[in-house]
Amino acid sequence: MTQTHSTLKVVSTPNELTPAHPDAPAAIGPYAQAIKAGDLLFCSGCIPLNPQGELVGEGHVAAQTHQALTNLKAVVEAGGSELGKVVKTTVFLKSMNDFVTVNGIYAEFFGEHTPARSAVEVARLPKDVLVEIEAIASLK
Repeated sequence: MTQTHSTLKVVSTPNELTPAHPDAPAAIGPYAQAIKAGDLLFCSGCIPLNPQGELVGEGHVAAQTHQALTNLKAVVEAGGSELGKVVKTTVFLKSMNDFVTVNGIYAEFFGEHTPARSAVEVARLPKDVLVEIEAIASLK
């Protein structure tokens, strides 16, 4: 069985950095919420589940985007970084018709900080959500 290399650190919420910060749901499969590799934190895609693992905003992209970004923030902070150190995000959309709505919420969430970003339309997302967002953040 393959094990995580000793140079990498698995991150999950809550953890020793954020013991009272259960603001993101646990991973829903055999993956880490994030992995620290050197000075970078690679965050898995965050979908709009509340900390109890229940879908938020079924059919409503605005509510789902808020929740996905809230989850992403919790994972970034659990990894020892912050939103202002996010260097790249990828936004996966069920429909590119939702881009303007998602973009507006994303802009409010990150404020003046504008990480590099890709946005792509995909055929289907886990649990049939409308949006999923992943990130890479600096730990320096």
